[in-house]
Amino acid sequence: MWPQDPSRKEVLRFAVSCRILTLMLQALFNAIIPDHHAEAFSPPRLAPSGFVDQLVDGLLGGLSRWDAEHFLFIAEHGYLYEHNFAFFPGFPLALMVGTELLRPLRGLLSLRSCLLISVASLNFLFFMLAAVALHDLGCLVLHCPRQAFYAALLFCLSPANVFLAAGYSEALFALLTFSAMGQLERGRVWTSGLLFAIATGVRSNGLVSVGFLMHSQCQGFFSSLTMLNPLRQLFKLMASLFLSVFTLGLPFALFQYYAYTQFCLPGSARPIPEPLVQLAVDKGYRIAEGNEPPWCFWDVPLIYSYIQDVYWNVGFLKYYELRQVPNFLLAAPVTILVVWATWTYVTTHPWLCLTLGLQRSKNNKTLEKPDLGFLSPKVFVYLVHAAVLLLFGGLCMHVQVLTRFLGSSTPIVYWFPAHLLQDQEPLLRSLKTVPWKPLAEDSPPGQKVPRNPIMGLLYRWKTCSPVTRYILGYFLTYWLLGLLLHCNFLPWT
Repeated sequence: MWPQDPSRKEVLRFAVSCRILTLMLQALFNAIIPDHHAEAFSPPRLAPSGFVDQLVDGLLGGLSRWDAEHFLFIAEHGYLYEHNFAFFPGFPLALMVGTELLRPLRGLLSLRSCLLISVASLNFLFFMLAAVALHDLGCLVLHCPRQAFYAALLFCLSPANVFLAAGYSEALFALLTFSAMGQLERGRVWTSGLLFAIATGVRSNGLVSVGFLMHSQCQGFFSSLTMLNPLRQLFKLMASLFLSVFTLGLPFALFQYYAYTQFCLPGSARPIPEPLVQLAVDKGYRIAEGNEPPWCFWDVPLIYSYIQDVYWNVGFLKYYELRQVPNFLLAAPVTILVVWATWTYVTTHPWLCLTLGLQRSKNNKTLEKPDLGFLSPKVFVYLVHAAVLLLFGGLCMHVQVLTRFLGSSTPIVYWFPAHLLQDQEPLLRSLKTVPWKPLAEDSPPGQKVPRNPIMGLLYRWKTCSPVTRYILGYFLTYWLLGLLLHCNFLPWT
């Protein structure tokens, strides 16, 4: 069982430590730094708040900034406004379940306070499990326990840290996605497909994960051609591909249909409290009781694409304006990281990439010892997934979200830095740091092997290589700066 694995234990311990520190720092920053008056969604509180509610808000209120307010509002009131449908229902449903578990405290706490406690506790749990899932996935794909260990520790210091702690869906999505990838690597296709489908109900970019199922099925098809009936195998492949697309697309389709029933079919609207109706009037939010929105008359009435265009101005190259240069600079580090990873892998395995990861060598008879770690042939499909997300996000989205977009969706953001640390950091080689041997008895005096090699590098910052300082500097700067800015409605979204 995994608790007996020292490296997993260390990942879990470090994840817990980082999350506790995150919660403490957000409370501190929220208390000492005045909130910026941002043009963000801020619905009125319908229930009175007591002393305990004010205490909870003081401790956890920093987790409810920016888009987190949408998730909290949906969990409390449902999808009342049209623009709420930009946020998928998986995470609000999880918050509702967490709030039900706190029902005995409802005499002492308002529903809002219960939701904030659910955000903090559930994302704490999701984050820890996601770190362990990433570690296990790395062991399966990289076949290098040390790199898998480093990557999981780096995830605990993720540049997207604040979004993995706040009332966002990133932590849940990362857990589901990394777990689904791990199940697929173990050959459990049905379990993997189910987890990928649930992830699609949490975030829309879960749809891209269908590529993992399709690639796995194509690999099985080509490997069976020489032994089985090709026509039968082709039919089986087509059926599997259709089933994969259907399974992952179903949550998205059902969510769009639910929106259609609310806004486009008469008599489906729910009663809305008067203060929330007044907010819609004041801010220009569309509610279901008004005129039918234009997307209802489209051939394919997708509310999601309409909202992204009208409310968030998301579209191809729409964000390419001179005034958005600071946001492009904010997204530059993770962009460089993924581009560098892609270039490194493609130049190392050109033939593997040309054959879409289906053939490692031009000569099938050549027995090659497969590379381990990030350069393993099994990493190919994960790299394509990361590159597709980066390309889409860079061209069609608000680029400043790329850090959390990629940090919660692809292990490449952690595998490649782990590869660079192992390959280019002399301290790791000299200390012989291994995850399964926390403290080496025969280490030279003053050179005890650290139980956590990432912390060991931080302690020896001045003697680290430039690459190590760039990587850890980036991770730690975004980890801390995100907390400082996001929790006070400053521009970190």
